[in-house]
Amino acid sequence: MSFAPTAFDRLVSRRQALQTSSAGFGFLALSGLLGLQAKSASAGARPNAGPLAPRPQQFPAKAKRIIFLFMEGAMSHVDTFEHKPTLQASDGKTGPGGGKLVASKFQFQQHGETGAWVSELYPHVAKQVDKLCFIRGLHTDTPAHPQAVIQLHTGAANASLVRPSLGAWLLYGLGTENQDLPGYISVNPSPNFGGAINYGSAFLPAHYQGTKISDLGQLPNLNPSTAASLQRKQLDLLQDLNRGLQASPAAPTELDGVIQSYELAFRMQDKVPELLDISTEPQGVLEAYGVKPGPAGSFARQCLMARRLSEAGVRFVEIRQPGWDHHNNLHKGLIANSAATDQPTAALLADLEQRGLLDETLVLFGSEFGRLPTAQGVDGRDHNITGYPMWLAGAGVKPGYSYGATDEFGTHAVEGRMHTTDLHATLLALMGLDHEQLTYNYAGRDFRLTDVAGHVVREIFA
Repeated sequence: MSFAPTAFDRLVSRRQALQTSSAGFGFLALSGLLGLQAKSASAGARPNAGPLAPRPQQFPAKAKRIIFLFMEGAMSHVDTFEHKPTLQASDGKTGPGGGKLVASKFQFQQHGETGAWVSELYPHVAKQVDKLCFIRGLHTDTPAHPQAVIQLHTGAANASLVRPSLGAWLLYGLGTENQDLPGYISVNPSPNFGGAINYGSAFLPAHYQGTKISDLGQLPNLNPSTAASLQRKQLDLLQDLNRGLQASPAAPTELDGVIQSYELAFRMQDKVPELLDISTEPQGVLEAYGVKPGPAGSFARQCLMARRLSEAGVRFVEIRQPGWDHHNNLHKGLIANSAATDQPTAALLADLEQRGLLDETLVLFGSEFGRLPTAQGVDGRDHNITGYPMWLAGAGVKPGYSYGATDEFGTHAVEGRMHTTDLHATLLALMGLDHEQLTYNYAGRDFRLTDVAGHVVREIFA
């Protein structure tokens, strides 16, 4: 049964209906979203094109996206990628800062045309060593894992001063390449050491935060109870409202971005599960990555998902291998963690190159800090924040290159010293963004990822 519209019905617009229904709470929520969009617009975003629309680099750069391979817990660099002959010859002696020096129990050999030293723990990565660009003089501010992890991801070590994550800044500055997918995905993020802060957007609008995915490729809340047909009708109504509002001279231009965020969530339900289903890969690819069921195959699955996500246009993908905090059980722990990450990491580099993606994808591998060359307990090493390495590969960096150095024991950065803020400034520059110009006005101040610091290390640029 239906009723003919009355004169009163014709006078009430859909916008007014939203304002008045349920005490206006629906319109209140929409107004809040528009407020977030307005902040983005005031900071130089392009609201008419949508907040996640691709934006040009501030200056030409080769890298279009980043894959971050995060070794959570602080990998021992003197047992993996830092060969220290003096340390090897000083086993059992007292180190310069006190404590008993402990030589690595793992053999190092030179590899590739560059002759870079790599531990026997990483035989597969060693075959890719000519692709790697080492930055060996890193240092950070705090030896506590939670603060150091947060600082690596957001630039701020104080958890009470929540700042946007690196991935959120990249998405804010460049937008996303695929409007059907999130622009920033964190696979297997830790519930500890800051948790969601490490992939959050803080005071940036919420659509710049990372999307959390499990190492099994599961996206929480992806399959809502509402039928797809009903969701489509709801979105169509919102789009109809938007078109009606646009006809008004006082129409909020930011509404397009809000509607697009709803549309993205709707489209993700079809696109994301298919993209994360690595079982569709050829058997040879699965074997190359070392994919296997259970926890032992977690990092291999993540690497393959990272390649698929990057290939589909996701701007920033982070994957994680926990368990590197070896205060004890150092040697067995290193063997297990290296075995889990070596083959998949090498396969990811080779796969990206074979597909022509490495020329525009920047791969970052490393931990929040390193470990000391001295003994801790029977079989362990303590934290080291004064000198440790990471490596880069791919778009924009010199392959087979090494920048900076630690001392003969691997304790202090003595050449090419890079603070975490320098790393962030350099990563942004490799993506075509000026860390001093990429700002967001919040609480009356222009904020940036590097705060008031940061130096771009152009020596590593190709």
